Amino acid sequence: MTPENTEHHQGGTVLVLGATGKTGRRIVANLKDKGIRVRRGSRSSVPSFDWNNESTWDDCLDGVEAAYINYAPDLAMPGATDAIRSFVEKARQQGVKRLVLLSGRGEEEAQACERIVQEGGTEWTIVRSSWFNQNFSEGAFVEMVQAGRIVLPDVDTPEPFVDLDDVAEVATVALTEPGHAGEIYEVTGPRLLTLVDIATEMSKATGRTIAYTPVPHEAFVEGVVQSGAPKDVVWMLDYLFATVLDGRNASTCDGVQRALGRPPKDFAEYARETAATDAWRAVA
Repeated sequence: MTPENTEHHQGGTVLVLGATGKTGRRIVANLKDKGIRVRRGSRSSVPSFDWNNESTWDDCLDGVEAAYINYAPDLAMPGATDAIRSFVEKARQQGVKRLVLLSGRGEEEAQACERIVQEGGTEWTIVRSSWFNQNFSEGAFVEMVQAGRIVLPDVDTPEPFVDLDDVAEVATVALTEPGHAGEIYEVTGPRLLTLVDIATEMSKATGRTIAYTPVPHEAFVEGVVQSGAPKDVVWMLDYLFATVLDGRNASTCDGVQRALGRPPKDFAEYARETAATDAWRAVA
C-alpha cells in the first residue's frame, strides 16, 4: 500500500469504496480532515478494488475497522445482491466492525441489499438517498445545462433532490462517530422540485435561460444509446426514469437533520454555488 493511499490517525482504517466517485471522494476528503486513516477502494488504487473481481477484496479489507459501501453503478443492477452478500461476508470474516451502505430511495433491489447488510453480523448504517443535485453539474446532465436545454423524459413528479455534500457528511459521521449504528438515514433536500423547478432555479443562478424540454421516455433512452453511453448507464437511466420517478419518492425526509443536527442544503444554494464556478459555462 502506498503512502498516497492511506492517511494515519490513532484509530482504525476506514475503507471507502468508490473513492474516486461523487460521494467517495468527498468522504475521503472529510476523513482526511478528521485525521482518520483512509484506504481508497477503486480500480486505480493500490491495493485495487474491483466489484467484478473478488480476489481484490481481501487486501482492501485487511486491517479495516469500518467500510463505506458504494456499489457501482447502482444497487438496482442485476447481480448487485450477490456482490453485496459476498462483500459483507468477507468484511465480517476480516473483522470489520462497521458498514455504511449508500442506498437508493424507492428501489426494491436496493432495499434487498440493505437487508443483507443489516443481517451481516456487523454494526451497520444505511444512507438511503434521493437524487443528487450534482447530477446536473458532475453527472450525466451537465452538458445539457451548459447548452441551456435539459432534455429529459416527460416527468412532472417532484423529487426532493439532495446535495452530495450532505450525503457525504452523513456517511462520514456514520463511519467515525458513535450513535449511528442501526440507523436508516433517508436523506433528501428540504423541498420537492420538478424538473421545471430545477430549470428555473438554475436559470436564476446563472442569469441565462435554462429550459426543460420533455421528451418521450423511449426517445430519451435512444438518445442515451446514440450518445455512446455504456450499457450499464443506459440501463440505469432507463430504470430510474421509468420506475423511481413514479411518485413513490415525492416526499421529504429528516435523515440529514437526524444525523447532523442541521437542515439539508437547498437546491437554490447549490445552484448559486455551482454557477459561481465554470461547471455551467455556456457552450454553443
